[in-house]
Amino acid sequence: MDLNADLGEGFGIWRLGDDDALLDLVTSANVACGFHGGDPSTMRRVCAAAAERGVAVGAQVGYRDLAGFGRRRIEYAFTELRDEVTYQLGALDAFCRLFRTRVRYLKPHGALYHAAAVEEAQAAALVAAVSGYDDQLPILCAPGTKLAQLAVGAGLRVVAEGFADRGYLPNGALVPRTALGALVTDPEEVAARAVRMATEHTVVAIDGNVIPCPVGSICLHGDTPGAVASAALTRAALLDAGVTPKPFV
Repeated sequence: MDLNADLGEGFGIWRLGDDDALLDLVTSANVACGFHGGDPSTMRRVCAAAAERGVAVGAQVGYRDLAGFGRRRIEYAFTELRDEVTYQLGALDAFCRLFRTRVRYLKPHGALYHAAAVEEAQAAALVAAVSGYDDQLPILCAPGTKLAQLAVGAGLRVVAEGFADRGYLPNGALVPRTALGALVTDPEEVAARAVRMATEHTVVAIDGNVIPCPVGSICLHGDTPGAVASAALTRAALLDAGVTPKPFV
């Protein structure tokens, strides 16, 4: 099972999360490409550290919204979003090449992640960007979404993602970050949820119901309180359950 984390989301003198500590624990790094977070020096630093550890680097692409951390929905024309995603892919890939690695997959961030899950135009722009840049790049996203459907239709590989540190609604969607139960911060609970996803392919929703959650990668957000402790306990718990953490690419 792949363990991924959102990394490199600080910029300038501002740091968010402990990138180095998380890179010692995860198998894939979703690296911010400078639009919702990150900057060139941060991208270079995280790519170097990931390459040194053998961690797969993925482009976490987002809206051009540093002030809102990419969590505010933006209305885009298809061509504009396609081109901004292509720009982010290319920028991160350049830094990867400095350290003899490459971008291995794409994952949308924040509001773009949620918009592309249900809106055909934004999902299609992401698919067009990946297809045009490198049609061998997998897309990491929630299963059953509009983005997943369009990507498969375009011949792209889709890797389904689950969130051990986020609450789920009974319909399988994530609890909005503004609502009670959006975050799971207890490291033991995060680890238990990850093991359940990896071994039973299910998750317990906020109403107590068990719902399907067939995933190939489990996300641990770098900006969630206690992220490093949760990642360490999750990795150990997966190994104890006979699940080997490894990249999906």
